[in-house]
Amino acid sequence: MIKILVVEDDIAVANLIKLNLNTANYESSIVFNGEEALSVIESDRFDLILLDVMLPKVDGFTLFEKIKPLGIPVIFLTAKSSVADKVYGLKAGVDDYMTKPFEGIELLARIENVLRHYNKKSNIINFKDTEVYLQEMQVKKNGEMIELTLKEFELLVFLVQNKNIVLTREKIIEKIWGYDYIGETRTIDNHIQKLRKKLGWKDEIKTVFKLGYRLEE
Repeated sequence: MIKILVVEDDIAVANLIKLNLNTANYESSIVFNGEEALSVIESDRFDLILLDVMLPKVDGFTLFEKIKPLGIPVIFLTAKSSVADKVYGLKAGVDDYMTKPFEGIELLARIENVLRHYNKKSNIINFKDTEVYLQEMQVKKNGEMIELTLKEFELLVFLVQNKNIVLTREKIIEKIWGYDYIGETRTIDNHIQKLRKKLGWKDEIKTVFKLGYRLEE
């Protein structure tokens, strides 16, 4: 499992980030200052670090210079939103620079992008008794192969990667069918019904009235 270190001194923000990471099946740890982060990084293995800049004891920019030789992907996640700060961070070699406040779904997308760049993205995502093999585009439930069409598979992956989050029909169309799709939203409902039937997820895929759908654990 992909392991992510969150270096964030704001407890509420740190917990929110951890919740988003857990939702996306990432393993995560939290530390609250730069000194503690350096100690943890030297003693444990991480696939990616989400690093605040304004930290107690050792600030994020200084910490990044210390851990840069280790080759661990780093995303700055900070309230420092000036162009000068962004340019400074990106020129220092950080993999991405994201400012607060942020949407959880955007954070997960940026993490996925960085991990893909480093070939660290896990090939398998799990939901309850179901395993989704991203590279092979296969799905197994209790070890048994489930046959899905391409769109059903893409929709399943989108749901699992955003479990417990309401996905509007517009968002699903944009992600799965693309901006230029001109069909009816009824297509989504039909695909959802087929996924429910094939995977036995009648209770897991909830209909959110007038909005869309949510996959619930």
